[in-house]
Amino acid sequence: MEEKRSLSERDQAIIWHPYTQMKTAGLPIPIVRGEGVYLIDENGKKYLDAVSSWWVNLHGHSHPHIAKKVAEQASILEHAIFAGFTHPPAVELAEGLLKILPPNQAKIFYSDNGSTAVEVALKMCFQYRSNKNQSRNKVLAFQHSYHGDTFGAMAVSARSAFTAAFESLLFDVEYIETPHAGNIEKLKAYLRENAADISSFIYEPLIQGSGGMLMYEAKWLDQLLGICRELGILTIADEVMTGFGRTGKLFASDYMEHQPDIVCLSKGLTGGTMALGVTSATQEIFDAFLSDDKLKTLFHGHSFTANPIACAAALASLDLTLSKETQDNIQRICARHAAFALHIQNNPKLKAVRQTGTIIAFEWETGDDTSYFSSLRDNLYQFFLKEGIILRPLGNIIYILPPYCISDAELDYIYAKIEQALDIF
Repeated sequence: MEEKRSLSERDQAIIWHPYTQMKTAGLPIPIVRGEGVYLIDENGKKYLDAVSSWWVNLHGHSHPHIAKKVAEQASILEHAIFAGFTHPPAVELAEGLLKILPPNQAKIFYSDNGSTAVEVALKMCFQYRSNKNQSRNKVLAFQHSYHGDTFGAMAVSARSAFTAAFESLLFDVEYIETPHAGNIEKLKAYLRENAADISSFIYEPLIQGSGGMLMYEAKWLDQLLGICRELGILTIADEVMTGFGRTGKLFASDYMEHQPDIVCLSKGLTGGTMALGVTSATQEIFDAFLSDDKLKTLFHGHSFTANPIACAAALASLDLTLSKETQDNIQRICARHAAFALHIQNNPKLKAVRQTGTIIAFEWETGDDTSYFSSLRDNLYQFFLKEGIILRPLGNIIYILPPYCISDAELDYIYAKIEQALDIF
């Protein structure tokens, strides 16, 4: 009986998909293979993965270098408990990351994904205050922010339809506007007036992804970070999406002079091969947990903390990321996006075109505020799928966030189909 049903039908009978209203959802597309920038379904149709499969894939699907390193590691050590033990991939990855992270970062804590990397960061900040007998416990975040779907990560994300069912269970957070020339002095004044209560400030540097690929300038964020440093407010850079070249530099934090106290990484960390999270911290934060009092221990861990295979994948991805070929590709994509933004920015159907590094976003003019539930979303999504492109709209916002191996011809194809969509919708 199983052989008579398609993979999609078998899936629909037993699987609950993320961000999906299962009552009205169509059959999922059955992907059986990945190759470079393409995902290939069971009928052989190729889909150009223009969003890097939820922003994780850096170098293309089934990259041979990563696959080789993963296979080698699987035959040596697949996993080991990480409390009281260690292994080469974890140490080598930590060493490699600390060479490229902001220079104030000193320690690496491993977890499983972006949300858990944020959870660890928040717990570090809260317990840092507790360990130092400080009463500062308020968290500051940006409006329209998104930091994950676990409870702490939800709490520091903007209140929305995603958090509505859980709002009574989330701790209070103070939300401020992203900084710009018109509000920077007001924001600085707010920080100075409320610093005694603020424990930490968490932010998505330069680009608010799920909020609609909203972008803001580094110089204004840099000023906020400088004030936070002056006032003793711990800063958390959520670089889960922006890390590893997405903004044109290795990290969005590289655009600022003032560096965060904590950095959260995931998504592209393993090149999109498998789940892994990292929370890096300064020596000062780490030192606050060093004590003869065992109650000052950071009580956090995961069964698969520092999984050797995941660390091996991350090391292989880091090899590729730091290569001249990839760095050249990043700059090529940045330049191509910038040229297309200039070409299309005056289209009357577009409310805005935004670009930072390898990420470009197109906001359709709908007369309404940006909404994840915009009726335009499904029409655009289906249009691009029929054209063999995966572009998963954020409501009325289409964005391209491609693997770095994408060719100029493939970018041109996506650009052309976006212009075609603008003629239709």
